[in-house]
Amino acid sequence: MKGTVPTAFIRKLDVGGKEVLTDSEGYILNLEEWSEDFANALAAQEQLQLTDEHWEIIRFLREFFVEHGVQANVREMIKHFRMKWGPEKGSNRYLHEIFPRGGPQKQGNRLAGLLRTKGEH
Repeated sequence: MKGTVPTAFIRKLDVGGKEVLTDSEGYILNLEEWSEDFANALAAQEQLQLTDEHWEIIRFLREFFVEHGVQANVREMIKHFRMKWGPEKGSNRYLHEIFPRGGPQKQGNRLAGLLRTKGEH
């Protein structure tokens, strides 16, 4: 667990009968506990139905983090998905439309089991 989160701000998410701890906004506290079941449970809590496009973004975010040691910024996501999906779906507007609670950088990172991005409150 990175950093210390005051106990009052810790939430428990039921992931297939196992409790996974998150902060008050749903960011996982122990990156090792992430699973696709975690993403599905958090998405259900956030009333988001995950599609193949969501999963492509989640996998991109996780792979980028493993490769670079930091979260992808929105410009990198747009560049990648514009090449993959074309200009309409690979746009900032579309990425924020399918991740309505904070866009791909916030909601996407939460679902991908990554930490808050730098400078996020």
